[in-house]
Amino acid sequence: MKNKKLMFLVQAAMIAAIYVVLVLVFAPISVSAIQVRIAEALTILPFFTPAAIPGLTIGCLLSNILTSCDILDILFGSLATLIGALGSYSLRRYKFLVPLPPIIANTIIVPWVLRFAYGEALPIPFMMLTVGLGQVISCGVIGLIVLFALNKYRNVIFGTSSHLPL
Repeated sequence: MKNKKLMFLVQAAMIAAIYVVLVLVFAPISVSAIQVRIAEALTILPFFTPAAIPGLTIGCLLSNILTSCDILDILFGSLATLIGALGSYSLRRYKFLVPLPPIIANTIIVPWVLRFAYGEALPIPFMMLTVGLGQVISCGVIGLIVLFALNKYRNVIFGTSSHLPL
């Protein structure tokens, strides 16, 4: 029992750390009205482990703090990631749908954050389009590539033969 809890904590911490590093390394394209947050590719990780849910949420929270985001962005951006991660976990039986919840959550929430936290004057529908396209690139394209690449090694990486057949 202790080993499972420890494994959960280690996985969550590693996912959070990798998320933060990816945001910081790709900061110029990770934080703006038109963005492709490469770290969001990790939102497919709930397919493999529920530890990804707190890992992604904490990673987003820390990233937003470290990149000096507005408090509304810190709170609601992290909430969008949490909603996306929970949705991805709930769709884990349908691997091609796993990227959809973070795409949808961020497309709906982030434009409002940009408007109210940063005073972005672009129309909300336009920002939904730009944020949505960035999410499709990071979660839908890069995320699915990561999912298929990791799936080959899930026993080694996640210490399980998977909870689902593929």
